[in-house]
Amino acid sequence: SPPGLLLLTSFLLHVKEDRASPTRLVCDNRLIQKYIVEAKDMEKRMGQCQAPPALRCPAVLPLVDFTFQQWKSKSNETKRREILCDLALLVGAAAGAQGQVSDDCGARQLSQLYRHANSFFLLLQTFSWEAGHWEPSCSPHSMEQTHITSIFLTYRQLVQGKLRFFFYDLAKVLCK
Repeated sequence: SPPGLLLLTSFLLHVKEDRASPTRLVCDNRLIQKYIVEAKDMEKRMGQCQAPPALRCPAVLPLVDFTFQQWKSKSNETKRREILCDLALLVGAAAGAQGQVSDDCGARQLSQLYRHANSFFLLLQTFSWEAGHWEPSCSPHSMEQTHITSIFLTYRQLVQGKLRFFFYDLAKVLCK
């Protein structure tokens, strides 16, 4: 997909050889703003599709709200792992919902959300500050939802909140 591929390509083109660092994505604030706008647009376009029926199998979505004080007290690695857990649930929810949506409009929007969330997921796996790799055994706080629009709302909130602040925190370290 062009948008997901663009995200991954822009990241990979700016990776330093000695250690992976998403310098352009992190240091150019316009990119995260672009992804926030895209998340809002996907949510809006989904709302314009014919009213989707409730999901037969509820989507398990992460609870992505947080307090700024709690966020500031975490290490970048802890933040990264938390966001990876959130993205893993979102990617799974989007994939599961795709099989339950029959109209083209809703299926297109879910497919785009899946690609974007998965691109962020893959990107965040490429760098870490601690030994070892991310394990998919995390258990973030979650909720079950039967409304497809909840998947889009959760994705937008994640990009606008945790991801944006995470990139802001990384910029302090990487963009000197």
